[in-house]
Amino acid sequence: MKIGIIDGQGGGIGKTIVSKLKSNFKDDIEIIALGTNSLATSAMLKAGADYGATGENAIIVTSKKMDVLIGPIAIISANSMLGEISPLIANAISDSSAEKFLIPLNRCGIHIVGTEEIRFNTIIDSLIKDLTNFIKNK
Repeated sequence: MKIGIIDGQGGGIGKTIVSKLKSNFKDDIEIIALGTNSLATSAMLKAGADYGATGENAIIVTSKKMDVLIGPIAIISANSMLGEISPLIANAISDSSAEKFLIPLNRCGIHIVGTEEIRFNTIIDSLIKDLTNFIKNK
C-alpha cells in the first residue's frame, strides 16, 4: 500500500507520522514523503520514509498515485501553512482518489470544534488505529 505523507515548514508533523507508521506497519507499506519544501521532505526521509519528493508539482503528480494521503487538515486548504499549500496542491489532494487521513490541527485558520483538548500524541494514536482498520478492510 502506497502512503503519501504531506507536510511543510520544518516537517515535524510528517516526521512523527512516518516514525509511527514505520514502527507499527514494518514492511507492509511504502511511505512517500511529500514535502512542500526540502526541509520537510528531508525530515520525513530521516524518519524512515522510503522515498521523497519536494514541491508543488511533485505533490500534484504523486498524490494521484497514492492509496492513502496523510497530513494536517491544512493540506486541503488553499494558501494555508503560511502559503506553502498552493491552490493547486489543495485541489490535487482533494481530487485524489486516495483515502485521506487528516490531522485536526487548529493552526491554519480552520477551527475544528471539539479538538481543543486533544493532545497530538492521542491524535497520532487514533491515526494508527484508523489506518490499521482501513488496511485490514481494503
